[in-house]
Amino acid sequence: MIAVLIAIITSACVAPVWTHTWRLPRSVLALFPAAAFFYCLQWWPEVSGGNVVLQSWSWMPSIGLSLSFFIDGLSLLFLLLITGIGSFIVLYASSYMKGHKDEGRFFFWLLMFMAAMLGLVASDNLVALFVFWELTSFTSYMLIGFNHESEKARKMALQGLFVTVGGGLALMTGFIMLGSLTGSYQLSEIVQQPLSASTETSAFVNTMLVLILLGAFTKSAQFPFHFWLPNAMVAPTPVSAFLHSATMVKAGVFIMARLHPSLADQLLWSTLQQWAGATTMLLGALLAYLSTDLKKVLAYSTLMALGTLTLLLGVGGEYALVAFVSYLLAHALYKASLFMLAGGIDHSTGTKNLLDLQGLRNVMPFTFVLVVIGSLSLAGIPPLFGFIGKELLLEAGLGADRWILAVTLAAAALVAGVSIVIVTKPFLGEKVSFPKTAHEVPVAMLVGPLVLLALSTLFGLAPMLAQEASVQNAVNAVAGTSLPFTLKLWHGINTALMLSVFSITVGAGLAFLWLRSRHIASYIWQWSERFGPESFYFRLMDGIATFSSAQTRVIQNGRLGIYMIVLILATLIPVAWVLIDSVGLPAWQTSNKPTIYEWGMIALMLMAAAFAVSTRIRLASVISLGAMGFSVALIFVHFSAPDLGITQVLVETLTVLLLVLVLTRVPGFARYSSTAEKARDASVALFAGFVLSWVILAAIPVQWAPSISHYFVENAYELGKGRNIVNVILVDFRALDTLGEIFVLAIAALGVYSMMKLTRGSKRAHT
Repeated sequence: MIAVLIAIITSACVAPVWTHTWRLPRSVLALFPAAAFFYCLQWWPEVSGGNVVLQSWSWMPSIGLSLSFFIDGLSLLFLLLITGIGSFIVLYASSYMKGHKDEGRFFFWLLMFMAAMLGLVASDNLVALFVFWELTSFTSYMLIGFNHESEKARKMALQGLFVTVGGGLALMTGFIMLGSLTGSYQLSEIVQQPLSASTETSAFVNTMLVLILLGAFTKSAQFPFHFWLPNAMVAPTPVSAFLHSATMVKAGVFIMARLHPSLADQLLWSTLQQWAGATTMLLGALLAYLSTDLKKVLAYSTLMALGTLTLLLGVGGEYALVAFVSYLLAHALYKASLFMLAGGIDHSTGTKNLLDLQGLRNVMPFTFVLVVIGSLSLAGIPPLFGFIGKELLLEAGLGADRWILAVTLAAAALVAGVSIVIVTKPFLGEKVSFPKTAHEVPVAMLVGPLVLLALSTLFGLAPMLAQEASVQNAVNAVAGTSLPFTLKLWHGINTALMLSVFSITVGAGLAFLWLRSRHIASYIWQWSERFGPESFYFRLMDGIATFSSAQTRVIQNGRLGIYMIVLILATLIPVAWVLIDSVGLPAWQTSNKPTIYEWGMIALMLMAAAFAVSTRIRLASVISLGAMGFSVALIFVHFSAPDLGITQVLVETLTVLLLVLVLTRVPGFARYSSTAEKARDASVALFAGFVLSWVILAAIPVQWAPSISHYFVENAYELGKGRNIVNVILVDFRALDTLGEIFVLAIAALGVYSMMKLTRGSKRAHT
């Protein structure tokens, strides 16, 4: 697997040079994902035999972290879809992006995104999976915002990034909780141990489930996070085709399917999947009917498909899981094709508005035939593979609650109507004028849809081929056990078939009413844009911007005093909170009462401090500060530390002298603060002093480590050859520390001297 990732990343790095410097055919870049596709096929025999492929590469051996890969039926299906469809997307883009000034950058990010998706679906380690998960968000952001000159492209790219990265943070937390609960961060081990919520851990488990689902729902655009996916249509069509068929939007579905063997028995897990999936399914189908942008219509139908897949995982059971894998494969085949064909229509005519498209049947005959086949698969018409996926979906609905069947049937009818509109509106009728001279697209833009729809037809006519190739293996991986089933095109006249016919009939009626109901659809569309989740997102972003501006005006107002207050409070309030919660208020130690001498030194320091901050005479303020320093020296002497006392006297004397020397260079006192501001500053200072004193009192009785004082006493003379223990400690045992302090003092002295010389020189020059 490492070889596959290296090959794709190498091709991404080579792409800019390939397109701009060497000027070689861009289509050759498609050989890299094609080679990766055939490389992944080597695992098919082993996976088909019921085994899994485990690979590991030492990533961070110091902490025991490895980059491990887990290849089973589910991951192999995704690997083949990503590399196979990716090959056709790169080939398609070689013609679609031809002549673009930034095509090298485009291929770089497209191939890097492909590498991130490959790593995501193959990762065995949760940490590595999350890394690849975030890489897909970042690379997709670069792809969605590829046309960065457009404000709309930048805006929608940021929207997708914020939503998916926010969900990624929730997913990361959920993964950490899952790893701690199961005792392993390896997916191959987690899926083998079904999780059961005990009385003691039920709240923990439920929180974990919600967090993981939040991550999956945001990535797979489940309600209420669905709005970012249609807006991502501002990206070039190759990006839309790739992201919406088998890659990014299915990453969340993949996570849910991967964890299904372990979490399927959790009621909260399945319930949330059912409701989110059903809502997204119905909403996507309805919005597809209301839209007029061809690419957005396909994007909303993708929402319907993603909701369907999520719903099927929530329902569970044999029919649901078989329908899940079959529908996933069918959707990947026809949706990638339809997106590429829609991009071809836009590329040829200069518009993707369905209301402006008409009469393209004779102008783009090959595109027309392929769109018909893809739309038939979208609507679930035999003998295409989409019909099998739709029939299995309805079978699963029949075995579930009635409301699930009703939602499924309604969504199927709406999508059937949309598929008819996609065929009839652009291609039938009399030809009209377009912004560009309409013509058939190049062969490179048709190869991908042709091959993918041929596979859809082949799997529909011979479903056993699809079952043996991938469906059976993937179903076994999702179920966590071997499930016997048989895919068939014809099951006879049964309830599922009748419901399918009913949905197509209703869909045909909806397609007939499509043009006549545009005013109603426009009203509903405006209402959804005004009150839907997307409007909430924009209000949230505006609120964050307003709050940030107000915060900046208050805190970052250019005044150093405000910065100091914020810094002190932000640091000490959490400290005080922890102290209250764990230590309690400091208690007075009655056993160590201060003596009369100590009370005198305390009083002297307090009076000096009060006089220093209240006097308006600068020299008196400096003298008061010196008195405080000398009082500290007295405390050292009183507690039998004359060496420290002498040092304090010397330092304080030097400090007072320096301050006196620079008094003439400093501007005079000025009243910059009001009485209220002074009271505020005094309160903050008293609070800081109280908390720091509290910390000292709380830390004094705590023995953090074994005392080393005995070592100094025993070895001062023997190792340091000195009878003064303090001197030996400073010069020998803490020589480097003392040297550092000397450097600090020397640099400070040089700084003061330099300022004095500079000021004197400036004054002379002025004179």
